[in-house]
Amino acid sequence: MSSGDSPDWNNLDVLHRNTLPPRSHFYLYEDEERAARGDRNQSLIKLLNGTWKFRHDRTPLQIPKWDDLDPASWANIKVPGMWQLQGYGRPQYTNVNYPFPVDPPFITSQNETGTYWREFNIPAEWDKSSHIHVRFEGVDSAFHLWVNSHKVGYFQGSRNASEFDITQYVNREDSNSMAVRVYQYCDGSYLEDQDQWRMSGIFRDVYLVPFLPDTITDYTTMVDLDDDFTTGTLRTSIKVQGRPGLLRLRLIDGHGQVIEEKEGPCEECLSITVSQPKLWSAEAPNLYELFISYQGRVIRQRIGFRRIEQKGANFLVNGKPIIFYGVNRHEHHPLHGRAVPYETLKADLLLMKQHNINAVRTCHQPNVPEFYDLCDELGLYVIAEADLECHGFDPVERIKIDDPTLSGHALQELVYKIANKWTTDNPLWRDAYVDRAVQLVERYKNHASIVFWSLGNEAFYGCNMAAMYHWIKKRDPSRLVHYEGDRGGLTTDMYSVMYFSIEELVQRAEQYPDRPLIQCEYGHAMGNGPGGLKEYIELYRTHPRLQGGFIWEWCNHGLLKEENGISYYAYGGDFGDQPNDGDFVMDGLVNSDHTPTPGLLEYKKVIEPVSVARVGNCLKIRNHYDFINLGHLVCSWTVRSEFGSCHSEILDLPSIPPGATRQVAIPKSALQDFAEESFLDVSFCLKETTAWAERGHEVAWCQIPLQARDVSDTISHQSPPLQVEEKAGQLFITGPGRQVEFMIDLATGELQWTGNGQRIMDRGPEVGLYRALTQNDLGEGGDSRHWEKFRVDSLRTSLQSIAWTSTGTAVTVEKTLRIAPPVLNWAVDTTVRLTIFGDGFDIHVKGGFSGFHPTTVPRLGLDMSLPGSFDYCHWFGRGPGESYRDKKEASRIGYYEQSVTQMFTPYEYPQENGNRTDTRWMRLSSQDAGSTSVLRVSAPSPFDFTVRKYQIENLNAARHPHDLCQVDQTLFYLDYEHNGLGTGSCGPGPWPEHRLHAGPFEFWASFALGGLD
Repeated sequence: MSSGDSPDWNNLDVLHRNTLPPRSHFYLYEDEERAARGDRNQSLIKLLNGTWKFRHDRTPLQIPKWDDLDPASWANIKVPGMWQLQGYGRPQYTNVNYPFPVDPPFITSQNETGTYWREFNIPAEWDKSSHIHVRFEGVDSAFHLWVNSHKVGYFQGSRNASEFDITQYVNREDSNSMAVRVYQYCDGSYLEDQDQWRMSGIFRDVYLVPFLPDTITDYTTMVDLDDDFTTGTLRTSIKVQGRPGLLRLRLIDGHGQVIEEKEGPCEECLSITVSQPKLWSAEAPNLYELFISYQGRVIRQRIGFRRIEQKGANFLVNGKPIIFYGVNRHEHHPLHGRAVPYETLKADLLLMKQHNINAVRTCHQPNVPEFYDLCDELGLYVIAEADLECHGFDPVERIKIDDPTLSGHALQELVYKIANKWTTDNPLWRDAYVDRAVQLVERYKNHASIVFWSLGNEAFYGCNMAAMYHWIKKRDPSRLVHYEGDRGGLTTDMYSVMYFSIEELVQRAEQYPDRPLIQCEYGHAMGNGPGGLKEYIELYRTHPRLQGGFIWEWCNHGLLKEENGISYYAYGGDFGDQPNDGDFVMDGLVNSDHTPTPGLLEYKKVIEPVSVARVGNCLKIRNHYDFINLGHLVCSWTVRSEFGSCHSEILDLPSIPPGATRQVAIPKSALQDFAEESFLDVSFCLKETTAWAERGHEVAWCQIPLQARDVSDTISHQSPPLQVEEKAGQLFITGPGRQVEFMIDLATGELQWTGNGQRIMDRGPEVGLYRALTQNDLGEGGDSRHWEKFRVDSLRTSLQSIAWTSTGTAVTVEKTLRIAPPVLNWAVDTTVRLTIFGDGFDIHVKGGFSGFHPTTVPRLGLDMSLPGSFDYCHWFGRGPGESYRDKKEASRIGYYEQSVTQMFTPYEYPQENGNRTDTRWMRLSSQDAGSTSVLRVSAPSPFDFTVRKYQIENLNAARHPHDLCQVDQTLFYLDYEHNGLGTGSCGPGPWPEHRLHAGPFEFWASFALGGLD
């Protein structure tokens, strides 16, 4: 079948029929007073959102003719919405793979089709001479439009807006009908292979707009700043239709003061000059209001004066190189998919600002108009990306390569060079590519927050990307153009990479020193992670060409699903969708319900705009803002120890300009001698309520050691006389009145402990090296395959020898162990010495690895099983949430207490979680008032620990939280060291300094019964 014989949705030669030219998004108002409120409900539109009639078909080729259809009898469906979430078809998740047979530009005839129908009236108050337009802000993936049974037109481009003039088809005095036939896939779907759920429908606003015969149809605003940024010029270019008329501009500042009014013929490009303009940036998003009046209609456009430019090896905002502390954001809601309610959108952006994020990349398509309005208002830099990705041609070409010497980056680069032939470097697709650039730029060209246009994502490189670049640069020279896929930097204004390690970033920056370098994706936030963010930020802040990056990604894409009375967040495969990429869609800094994960808290901490270091008896305070001083913050300090906070005061800050450092004396009251380990907590909070957070919101904090820990301050044991009896292969050690009893199996070395008539320890402490896996362990950059290869999850302990001695008040049991897997010839050779007292024991573990052993192990410590009544924990260390050696910056050292249940982090994909690091001491007790047993634990060096109610095997096997089964015991893991998390789910594993390398080890710990005091 040739393209010319194909239906519109299967025809490369047809992108749209009878659509109006793309334009800026704006609303028309009848007067400036209404326009000033910025409320679209007071504008001249009629929303067609709500309930429509709906018919679902498996293919568009067998739908009856209109005369044979009865829309009034169809089922109801909600608009905006995705039909797969309203009972039709099924959601499907794929990352790279096309979900249909690959035969570009053709799509299979088995192409689900949804036909929408509704009635509407033209508001009687609208001017009778007006032209009636209908505008669709987003329809996935293509559609035909009928009005009153007249076929109006066609459009494709799922996340782009379309507009039709339906004046000739409507009845102004009577009811009208509108039908929209939506195709799940079209030839444009080859360019919409984004890593997200494949869902369909009218998922954004639909509305009518009346345009007078003489009216503005579009406008462009451009701002210029002189070199010293003291004078700004606003230039306008207005498109009108009909008879020429008089145009009026009014510019008003943020305080409501009129800056200037200007009138002139509509064909002129009017300009307004502003002296000492308040500049727009993410830190100080100063906005002016421009009112454009013409022929009785008013448009409101907010204006931000800022300059975007590239100078040498940096891009500059208002003359300064900035760092992106960014995030990639897909539009997603757990109930509505890409039909995200405004309240959720705004909550997302507020949460970003509250967590020090300053930039968003709209991966990988244009967002709703309200997104850009909010970014203008709240202050977020935006990389505005075109609706373009064709990553699915990668597996099409990869399967053809039969070269065992190629792998990793080398294989990827080869595939990259040949997969472009399908569309990106195919001139037949040029119009389809350029159309997506045109749609993006024309729609959102008037937003101050947009600093870069982005050509798309993972679409290889070729002549069509170059065509997009040249069109954009001609249309809008005021912004820079980004595209990661242009590896040679031929038609992009910067170099951009994904998921590079620290070493690779430095190498790339040195290899291409002529332009700035960013990471458009890094820090893959999948499950328990990302680890190692601190090192990235330190590099961005010290290397002059590295200007930050964007975490992948903002939110988990779980869809709320209920089965057998159980609700959970579903991912690929949970709807029977094939092919699918499983849980790879669960990779966000916030959960599917948009609540923060520990990863978001970590990101907030490492990118905070204020840092503090101790220099003698002074604090060296660094302002990392680019444009503002610290005058909007209140600085306070608190002395914190294991017994809580003992003193707090406000600290007067000097004026610290952007990028500058100042020293402040530490208050004398904080420099006294403390009997215990103590810290100076310094906090920076908002002085006043802002648009994005309440007064008192903490922006940054630091913790300065004041008094070091006394390493001799460990448990001092009671030493009453002990009775020792060896009987039937077991060693029994009892204290006076049998208040304490230890039983050691002399064949296995296992220990049981009873005290005060209650079981204290059912099993342990046993040397342990394994933990449940994280999604980062399981990824290509993770260690799980290495650990699986060496069978680290199957280790067995063999007792080599055991001996005991008694002093009367202490019993020493020494055992040698060989801990080894089946099949292989490597081992951990260990000596364990237990010194047992009347209230507990000390343990000393020393060992090393022999044979051809793994280079890293998940952890190294002790495994114990306690009765389930030990369900409450007190500790002095990092908290209150989980922390790991490469994800601990957000956790303050302090005293905390939580239930064992609270200490479990409920990731939507179950995995290793809940570790606490840098712990000085801990206590386990019962929430039951009748229980008196308290287990105290300490060690000479800070340690990690985890307590939970789920077995490692269960965590590894579970795919959703409801697959987890609590055990009656409290499982207790105390670790001398723990392997880092990294971002191996898609990127580098833990940095070398955060890996637990197999080698000699030695550690101590003390366990005792006692009170909580």
